[in-house]
Amino acid sequence: MLRGSFAFLLANGTCAALLALMPQSAAVGMCRAELGEQLDAIATQPDLRRARLGIQVETLGRTAGERQVLYARDADRYFVPASNVKLLTTAAALRHLGPDFTTRTSVYGLDNNGLTTLYVTGGGDPTFGDEQLTDLAQQLSQQGLSRVSNLLAHDGHFPGQRVNPNWEWEDVQAGYGAPANSLMLNQNELGLTLFPQAVGQPLRVEWDDPSLTNQWRVENFSKTVSASEPEFVEIGRDLGRPILRVYGQLIVGTAPETASVAVPEPARYFAQTLRQRLTTLGVSVAQTDLTAQPIPSGASELATVTSPPLADWLSRTNRNSKNIYAEAILKSLGLAVAAAPVAEVTTAGTEAVKTVLQPLGVAPDSYEIVDGSGLSRHNLATPTAFVDTLQGMAFTPEAEIYRNSLAVAGQSGTLRNRFRDTIVQGRLHGKTGAISRNASLSGYLEPLNHPPVVLSILLNHVNQRGANLRQVIDALVLEIAQLEDC
Repeated sequence: MLRGSFAFLLANGTCAALLALMPQSAAVGMCRAELGEQLDAIATQPDLRRARLGIQVETLGRTAGERQVLYARDADRYFVPASNVKLLTTAAALRHLGPDFTTRTSVYGLDNNGLTTLYVTGGGDPTFGDEQLTDLAQQLSQQGLSRVSNLLAHDGHFPGQRVNPNWEWEDVQAGYGAPANSLMLNQNELGLTLFPQAVGQPLRVEWDDPSLTNQWRVENFSKTVSASEPEFVEIGRDLGRPILRVYGQLIVGTAPETASVAVPEPARYFAQTLRQRLTTLGVSVAQTDLTAQPIPSGASELATVTSPPLADWLSRTNRNSKNIYAEAILKSLGLAVAAAPVAEVTTAGTEAVKTVLQPLGVAPDSYEIVDGSGLSRHNLATPTAFVDTLQGMAFTPEAEIYRNSLAVAGQSGTLRNRFRDTIVQGRLHGKTGAISRNASLSGYLEPLNHPPVVLSILLNHVNQRGANLRQVIDALVLEIAQLEDC
């Protein structure tokens, strides 16, 4: 396949064809001087004439003098970076909190005239799930408790708004937009499955947790359709009440669709679920509630669960792009860096990211973020910001942990289905990003016949399907992967 043929494919807006024509065994060499022409051919294709595309490609190097800029296109301009923001959040957290950082979820008890009150409090552990909840309940049961008058949940570890005000309404309803609070259970996400039935009938809704069936009211506006009709599903919920709304349609006889919604009141849900777990162990709990009061000084710690170290959180954050992990990390960082008590921990976290990353060579004015995950459309960053972060982290004691937290092309995480059977498979460690009409990819790439490079590609304002945006980005990466040391 000649290089001119690639240009023809790109000029006709067929990036998918380019991907198919780049198997591992058919790499076409390209000297550094040729890279600009090839990337420009992709960047100027007709489908992108109204889009914005920012690119920075550099050789990996410890110092600015060792780094050669191989290609730059609007690299110092702001773009909506989507989940590439997680690269900034996790880099700063690793640097300041350290890979061994942990947090605890504990239950304290206070006996008052034979009436036991339990206080459950957490440090914002996004890894806390059913297994850890059972562990906590069993520890309490082993204390010899049989009756509890009050189980109070204290949700005050992270000061400020629980739901980020910069997130869209549809995002805060969804499981991927669940808030990071002091007491999280199963990532504050409630899973469900939608099953098509007979044509004309609504989709059948089944909760992953059957007990939710009696706790939630389902307003079902969906339907099962014939094979000639399109499929789509939309899930929503009331902001404060347990009301699920289901829209859309699935074709009769096809596979079910999974979905999730965010828990409306996560601390209350935590306490209520702990109560259920205690009941199964023979410990009766009269009532549960929330409390804003500090844990009484006379209360004794009866049970505790310590989170895995921060290093273990990162693969879920970067490789699998879990938003709630990134938000919990950002808030923990904000608390740790702040010199005084803070009113809004998310803001403290975004300020802390700049403070920590600046010594790595990441200019504070190269990005402006309002969350830790990249879910907000108000986040702005330059391709240079991500390249500088990746470069700086590559020469820190945490370099291996950071790199290993990224997805691997054709093998793992959000890149597992991209670049398969191409020269990029296994050679790109990267972080993807995607929100409506915007996509991104930044990471470390090892071309077959060229020293390692660091790249960042931010693509905005493309009125096409997400798959098309990914094809453009992947075509750019495939070109870069052909570099030869000449």
